[in-house]
Amino acid sequence: MEKVLKIAGIIALVLIAVAASVLIYLVVPGTPSRSRFMTFQGFIALPQTGRLNVLDYLTLRDHILFVTAESSGNVFKVTLDPTTQTTATNISTLPGGGAVHGVVLMPSQNVAFVTRGEDNTVDVFDPTSLQPIKRIPVADDADAILYVPTSKLVYVANGDAHLATLIDPVAGTAVGTIALEAKPEYPALDTHTGLLYQNLNDTNMVAAINLAQRTIVGKWSLAPCEGPTGVAIDSEQQRLFAVCSHNAKLVVFDLERHQVIASLKIGGGPDSVAFDATLHRIYAAGKSGKFDVVQQDGPDTYRLLDQISTHYGAHTLVVDPASHQVFVGYASLLSPPRIAVFSPITTRP
Repeated sequence: MEKVLKIAGIIALVLIAVAASVLIYLVVPGTPSRSRFMTFQGFIALPQTGRLNVLDYLTLRDHILFVTAESSGNVFKVTLDPTTQTTATNISTLPGGGAVHGVVLMPSQNVAFVTRGEDNTVDVFDPTSLQPIKRIPVADDADAILYVPTSKLVYVANGDAHLATLIDPVAGTAVGTIALEAKPEYPALDTHTGLLYQNLNDTNMVAAINLAQRTIVGKWSLAPCEGPTGVAIDSEQQRLFAVCSHNAKLVVFDLERHQVIASLKIGGGPDSVAFDATLHRIYAAGKSGKFDVVQQDGPDTYRLLDQISTHYGAHTLVVDPASHQVFVGYASLLSPPRIAVFSPITTRP
């Protein structure tokens, strides 16, 4: 009996040690792993709004970074030091609720739109003062959002409703919907053809949408992709990049031949992907805490340069096309959320 109790005590101590290690890992974000291709420049700390802080979309324009905090409903406006973009000169907050997701900034007027998935609204606000302007009711689960200049419409992906809502940004009203017959995740615009491409998460497909006609003009399989989430487009070479949340892949889709022409294994639970057209690099971030760097050697040739360990839940990113810096949003537990800033190393040491 004494031996059994001793073994049970050892097992209990081991379990406590493992639980403590996991808690420390979740609470204390460490420095990202070293890379030959990316330089970690530091963290930008954000306000802590609760025990658990989950970030969602990052939107960058003119040294201003908008970060949505899905867990609190807040939108953070981070004014970056224009000389380095690695520190914040000011951080202000647009409070709210309803599982906030995407932000879109209008190119020629001081107006922005943000989706709130639980409230089923798109809120209009002043991006300079962060003052609310109005609230637009939309269909269930408003998530991804973008502005399409050719049609002068704001496009909203409504996940649970399996449709997209179209908003007139001048009138500030919903003017129509497009039935998608599947759950939409991220959309991306092909500036070459003007078509919008929408990932369909539960059918493993991508749909091409003509917003001028407000119709779907094609649907194609993204196999071997399972659970497509983030999407980015290389309009010049007519390539679409989709990350696959269920089987941890990055697939490359030919927009002219309508078929997947490359597939790479990446970190688990990928959610966001971005393309740097100048450096021909694709970046992906996933919930497992892996930041993948992929090189485009040609339209049909891709290789994984590096997989950088970040932190569990660091699943969202944005790339600055001017400085080529990459901003990765960290989730946090019992500590302030933060943004990790990386710069590319374009020549190997």
